[in-house]
Amino acid sequence: VQLVESGGGMVQPGGSLRLSCAASGLTLGDYTMGWFRQAPGREREWVSSISSRNGNTYYADSVKGRFTISRDTSKNTVYLQMNSLKPEDTAVYSCATSYIDVRGRWSAGTYWGPGTQVTVSS
Repeated sequence: VQLVESGGGMVQPGGSLRLSCAASGLTLGDYTMGWFRQAPGREREWVSSISSRNGNTYYADSVKGRFTISRDTSKNTVYLQMNSLKPEDTAVYSCATSYIDVRGRWSAGTYWGPGTQVTVSS
């Protein structure tokens, strides 16, 4: 199983990026997929997930209204469209299988990608 993210880079505040997560060895549509991010010196943070069952989407409050998660099952790829980026969005973004744990929090599952760097700076 391999998940590979792409699309990261450097952008000015207010700009946009679209991240992609391509999978091999698993069918993304069979899993609830999520995006997570980790900034230097900070804990990993859940960003967004898309349900395998019905395609419902979920977002952290910090990105709601600015980020959009989607998937293309024909390409076995999950996307994260990020608009109105802020400096605090700077982090390494990784895709992973995701689930809601016993504490009711979104957590990363078994499969992870290596991540792609997003830097928001003027």
